[in-house]
Amino acid sequence: MLKRAVVFHAPRSEGAAAFANQLAQELERRGVTCTVGDVWGPPPMAAIESAGVVICVGGDGTVLRASRVTVPHGIPILGVNMGRLGFLTDMSPRDCFNHVERIVAEDWRIEERLMVRCDVMDNGQTIHSHVGLNDIVVSRNSPGRPVYVDVHIDGARLAIYRCDGIIVSTPTGSTGYSLSAGGPILAPTEHHLVLTPVSAHLALGRALVLQPDALVEMEVTSDHGAIVSIDGQEDIPIDSGVRVVVRTSDHVTRFVRFREPATFYAELAEKLEMQLSSAMTPRA
Repeated sequence: MLKRAVVFHAPRSEGAAAFANQLAQELERRGVTCTVGDVWGPPPMAAIESAGVVICVGGDGTVLRASRVTVPHGIPILGVNMGRLGFLTDMSPRDCFNHVERIVAEDWRIEERLMVRCDVMDNGQTIHSHVGLNDIVVSRNSPGRPVYVDVHIDGARLAIYRCDGIIVSTPTGSTGYSLSAGGPILAPTEHHLVLTPVSAHLALGRALVLQPDALVEMEVTSDHGAIVSIDGQEDIPIDSGVRVVVRTSDHVTRFVRFREPATFYAELAEKLEMQLSSAMTPRA
């Protein structure tokens, strides 16, 4: 039985905050101690460490943030979708209330997702280390100014890309930025990484599916600097000559699921169709 829960909600969303508090009240009526907060606020680490589940009320951005906050504790995450699209969320607010008893009983399936680790190296010293659920992106700092990225995989040079950026994504992130840049979609429980160049000039422009234990090293050359982005939420400015090393993380994100794995493909097709329809709808 569930004893403690953390309920995160999206920032600047009154609807998400209201639902998070309402859900916490429902859980507390059933004996579950709840901590409610903005996912971008100071992390309640004591509550997270003792929680049986972290519930994210919002969209994919809320889940991405929570996945990094809960490292390395491996607390199961349940996403409740308050937006239009939700590749990482599992249910609607109505479905969530219909499943309250099952949540309290911990009557769910756990789905583990690969995470990716990024080490930023300068003169042989690690100056930043981060873990992401979706992707690590090395990209230009100034519009119209491409970067040169010398990419090595397992010590062997792949190419020197003159490009807008290089994406190294997990299977989870394959439906995000990588997809929009022409990368493939991987099943979410796969263990491969995907390397996708963004607007590459005169170089190998295709995405590559890498071995699970692949080591990707990227050295950036640019007169205007560059940026390393983690899950599209945390940006680190870097100087020319800095090396970015990306590999599979030792940590995983554990998602709470009530649906069967096979529903992924039907839901994926539906969400992509919704995304396309939204993009083609004229704005008033």
